[in-house]
Amino acid sequence: MPRSAQPLRIAIDTGGTFTDCVWIDPSTRRLRMLKVFSTPADPSQAIAESLSKIAPDENFILLHGTTVGTNTLLERKGTRTALVTTAGFEDVIEIGRQTRPNLYDFFFDRIEPLVPKDLRFGINERSAADGEILIAPEPEELRTLADRLAAAHPQSVAISLLFSFANPTNEQAVADALGALKLPLSISHQILPEFREYERTSTIVINAYLQPVMQSYLENLEARSLAPSNPRVAAGASPAQVRATNQVSQRIGSEHLAEPQRLSAASQVPKRSGALAPEAPRIFVMQSSGGIAALSTAAREPVRTVLSGPAGGVVGAASAARASGYKNIIAFDMGGTSTDVSLVEGQIKLATDAHVAGLPISIAMLDIHTVGAGGGSLARFDAAGVLRVGPESAGADPGPICYGRGLQPTVTDANLLIGRLQPANFLGGNFTLDLDRTRRVTQEWLKKNQSPLSLEKFAAGVIRVVNATMEKAIRVVSIERGRDPRHFALVAFGGAGGLHACALAEALGIPTIILPAFPGALSALGILASHVVKDYSRTVLWRVSRKFPQEKLLREFTALKKNAAQDFRRENWQGRIHYAPSVDLRYRGQGYELTLPLTNSLVHGFEQEHHRRYGYVHPNREIEIVILRLRATVKSPTGHVGRGTPARSGQAKHGSFSSPEAPVLFDTKKLKTKIYSRDQLRPGQKYTGPAIIIEYSATTVIPPATRFQLDRATNLIVNI
Repeated sequence: MPRSAQPLRIAIDTGGTFTDCVWIDPSTRRLRMLKVFSTPADPSQAIAESLSKIAPDENFILLHGTTVGTNTLLERKGTRTALVTTAGFEDVIEIGRQTRPNLYDFFFDRIEPLVPKDLRFGINERSAADGEILIAPEPEELRTLADRLAAAHPQSVAISLLFSFANPTNEQAVADALGALKLPLSISHQILPEFREYERTSTIVINAYLQPVMQSYLENLEARSLAPSNPRVAAGASPAQVRATNQVSQRIGSEHLAEPQRLSAASQVPKRSGALAPEAPRIFVMQSSGGIAALSTAAREPVRTVLSGPAGGVVGAASAARASGYKNIIAFDMGGTSTDVSLVEGQIKLATDAHVAGLPISIAMLDIHTVGAGGGSLARFDAAGVLRVGPESAGADPGPICYGRGLQPTVTDANLLIGRLQPANFLGGNFTLDLDRTRRVTQEWLKKNQSPLSLEKFAAGVIRVVNATMEKAIRVVSIERGRDPRHFALVAFGGAGGLHACALAEALGIPTIILPAFPGALSALGILASHVVKDYSRTVLWRVSRKFPQEKLLREFTALKKNAAQDFRRENWQGRIHYAPSVDLRYRGQGYELTLPLTNSLVHGFEQEHHRRYGYVHPNREIEIVILRLRATVKSPTGHVGRGTPARSGQAKHGSFSSPEAPVLFDTKKLKTKIYSRDQLRPGQKYTGPAIIIEYSATTVIPPATRFQLDRATNLIVNI
């Protein structure tokens, strides 16, 4: 690849089965893609392998969607974390909200808090709800606290004091006293200055729990990216070894993005012998809120990355749909281990009440609902002999049976058995699915489980079960929130999305399906198109009449904008900052809020949204402004890539077609089905199913009597 004047921007999304890469070819200005198998033990190894193929001699900027935070939470493999809080509130994270996942189950197991009881420390301090300092921590008690923490040997510390969002003085005094311990500190007023003690403390604890893990991972990733073509990288060399092999620095400049502040300088993680090298290529990390952040921010606040990859998918889906003229969509991302769904109504919406691994996280995140249903989801029979699918997954290791190592049937194996996947044309012909092994191993597994089902009936049952799980997920983000799915288009992507999209759309009455270019790597494409984003919030709890306090609002938002400008300046971002203010509103006496953009008609907008969400309004009840929010954005130079023209990756090749038709099972009938390469479809020409459309990153199944065509934006439009 010839050296380009500007650094090559490469977006890489690590998933459970595949690591997806998208970039713009500097010579043709067309989008290209590469998929490699993930390396779960060390995700950076697959990234290094990808970089060695894409840009062995290029300056590059890496935009990264990571699952490290999510997996660390799910597997409970974070660091030994201590919690410092107001005396008497040490058990907040264990008491929680007293909610029960199953109302009538008296024997359910509560989710254990991330911080055990012996690592929770209370300190004698108190601030009032209005910010008045009632009791300041004594210097002697702070010294004793530091000694007790040192004796407990934690690897990170979370600090969350009562009402610190109203006045952070006491919390900052505690942080200053613990600075000598040289431990990573997660401080609540810096990360989440909002009320609701349980959710705020849980969020800060999660951040502390993930911080050393993310720090170590990003150090390793940056070290590997220094020389992706070096053989020691792929062999699993340590960061220090990798740095020793790199004598030439890769200093990267950009017209839009200046060199950001380095991780070790910006985070509160102490410097170690493996501190990040100053000559490293720049790496940016996708946040759960749908925007990228500097490496230093991701290391300091890893809680903002727990939905990193899925957020990129929503951004990519919205961008692709806009290119085809659709604004209201349901994003349906079916990957190897899970399915993520999100509703976009004109613009992407944020949520602040997410739960990951059963733990609340209250930072701004895209409103994404996830279920354990993916191509690698394992089939099983329960104690009553009922067929179940997921949430357990075969992942990348060992993977489905058809990949050559798995021993338990998956959704991918089921699609292969009924003819929806073509063995010789997987990943553009670079990888052949083992159909004979799949039949043999699945038959042995059915016999072992004493099942009388034939291979075809079993595979069809797996498809129906997993479709029911995903249909329910789509209902959660649409019907259960007052939206009619018939008024939306379904944007299907992910490696397995096209295999199931038509069945789901038919079941829910969705009239249009959009299958974007590069469906199997749309999350990476969304990351490539994402802007630099920072989110700020402040709890105010103002009671207002029908007239809102404009001067107070202006004063508070001016302060938030000042903070944003300082943060962008500190990280040396260049470009105009775009601000999007919003407010959380509720009727007085309610426990939860609705978030609306700041406009001159807030009352009308609030009542309209309240009626749509809950079915009623209270015209005479007092309204409260609860939280002020500000989203600050610097636009990316590749924000338009969702409308780009794709090109086949130079690393991929098309497989040969043994026949233009193949037998495929639809419902209970096997039908001769035409097989198309997506590259062979002519834009504007109408086609009719049944059909299978294959491409490098995904396969799409079109049922009988269904029309489809390729539009000018290279999106595949299917009309049910």
